[in-house]
Amino acid sequence: MSDTIEKIKCLIIGSGPAGYTAAIYAARANMNPVLYQGMQPGGQLTTTNEVENWPGNPEGITGPEMMVGLQAQAQRFGTDVRDGWATKVDFSGDVHKVWINDTIELHCETVIISTGASAKYLGMPSEQHYLKMGGGVSACAVCDGFFYRNQEVVIVGAGDSACEEAHYLSKLCKKVTMLVRSEKFRASKIMEERVRKTENITILMNHDTVEVLGDEQVVTGVKALNKTTNEVFDIPATGFFVAIGHKPNTDIFKDYITLDETGYIINTPGTSKTNVDGVFVAGDAADHVYRQAITAAGTGCMAALDAERYLASKE
Repeated sequence: MSDTIEKIKCLIIGSGPAGYTAAIYAARANMNPVLYQGMQPGGQLTTTNEVENWPGNPEGITGPEMMVGLQAQAQRFGTDVRDGWATKVDFSGDVHKVWINDTIELHCETVIISTGASAKYLGMPSEQHYLKMGGGVSACAVCDGFFYRNQEVVIVGAGDSACEEAHYLSKLCKKVTMLVRSEKFRASKIMEERVRKTENITILMNHDTVEVLGDEQVVTGVKALNKTTNEVFDIPATGFFVAIGHKPNTDIFKDYITLDETGYIINTPGTSKTNVDGVFVAGDAADHVYRQAITAAGTGCMAALDAERYLASKE
């Protein structure tokens, strides 16, 4: 452990749209924010090739370009952006203690948690290859469905989110093939009925994904296994959507911050406040419904304003 302890007025943990927006507002309010970028600087959007639903970019923008711009804007107003990630916290006292990389100890007046949530993937090498290439693998139909207009796609999942995303894709795509890995849906009956009644959604129960097929640059199909008959066959598709859930990056906070059963931080409705005074949350670490860049940015603004008001109340 470090012998020196740094005192910080406003610490922001995480660097996606939520973290950078919080930093912009906090810096303009003279809160001298320090932002640690985390294990994935820029967050999930750095894996997104094209972002067309961010206001103010009529021609679209790549995820990495967008994050570079947000970082530059935060730094313009004086945000101290640093490499490293939070590995331990102690929110039991009046001083909020955070350790970076297990070595640097910070004592913070306010903390904004914007650690996000990571999409779960199947983990196949072919899936990860096309995900990194930006060539047809996605975990967000709302973000990327537009690029597959009038095309054929495959989606994997069995819960409400998977059904919702499949239904969303059905309004854009010529055909949606839904691979359900078990013999029944995990979704609510109303969501299951919705996809079953949609004509251009084909549901294949008890099927596994064997491989994502492509030409090394873009996806051309999916190899699937019928677990009942052991038949392996190819499904033509230009897009492969994974909707098997997200894992919020909140493990280090669980001893102090109230989480729901799936690990999302529970905030006071209409605010960014957590159960710990002076600790706030923004973005996907608390949002299992919308998970969009613009909603994350909005809560980043809220967190900075809530932190500013908290500091003012302590004066």
